[in-house]
Parts: sequence; C-alpha cells; structure tokens
Amino acid sequence: MAEHTSSSITIEAAPADVLAVIADFARYPDWTGEVKEAEVLATDAQGRAEQVRLVMDAGAIKDDQVLAYTWTGENSVSWTLVKSQMLRALDGSYILKSAGAAATEVTYQLTVDVKIPMLGMIKRKAEKVIIDRALAGLKKRVESGEK
Repeated sequence: MAEHTSSSITIEAAPADVLAVIADFARYPDWTGEVKEAEVLATDAQGRAEQVRLVMDAGAIKDDQVLAYTWTGENSVSWTLVKSQMLRALDGSYILKSAGAAATEVTYQLTVDVKIPMLGMIKRKAEKVIIDRALAGLKKRVESGEK
C-alpha cells in the first residue's frame, strides 16, 4: 500500500462554510495556485460534484486530469484519479472536524504516484508542498468571507 502525506490546519469558520468552499470547484483557480481550470463533469443527486476535470500547472508538472469525488456526510470528501497525462494515481481527502464554536480543523491527506520515476523522498516532499499550499489557500479563502 502506498504511503500518504497528511497535514492539518485550523480555519476560523464553521465546517459547513469550509466545505462550501471545497465544493465550489469553479472558484478553485481563484484560491489555488496550481489549478488553472476546473470543470464539473458530473454531479450526484444532491448536486455535489462526482467528476471534475482540472487543468493543473505546478511549474515543472502540467497536467489535465479527471478526478472522481465521494462525499461522506457533511464533513468529508475524498477523490481518486480517473485519468491523467502525468499521474498513475492521485488519492486524497479533506476531513473536517469542529474545533470549537466557530472553528474547523481540516486534515488533508494525499497520495500521488507519477508516471515518471521519482524517489519516494522527493515525492513526499512534493506532496507536502501541495498539501501546505492547498490548506493555506483554503484558510485564506474561507476566512476572507468570499463565496
């Protein structure tokens, strides 16, 4: 089984507000550095994204990928790779836990497997950078109050 990288951050907002930003894929280019385009391809009965196409530009790695999303209750979303030019696998999740009256602890887990050979240590460092940037961007976006 592949190892995953994980990190957490506390955001000064209710879990529902955090999840609303996570679920708003059309706005990802506004707050994530790597996502240049996001298009919801399919939704579930509740209107949540089930498949999303993302155009990524992370410097040396540029990719056009499709991810399948699974929403578990109101506090968790996970995704797996459907197709990609650069990746063999991309599994991740956001898990939200209430951290007081108006705060949420967000844990982001990520496992990436690239098609090109890469040392495990370098891959973990890349995963950590992706996670830290995403959590910082999510915190800034949610706490700014923008919808």
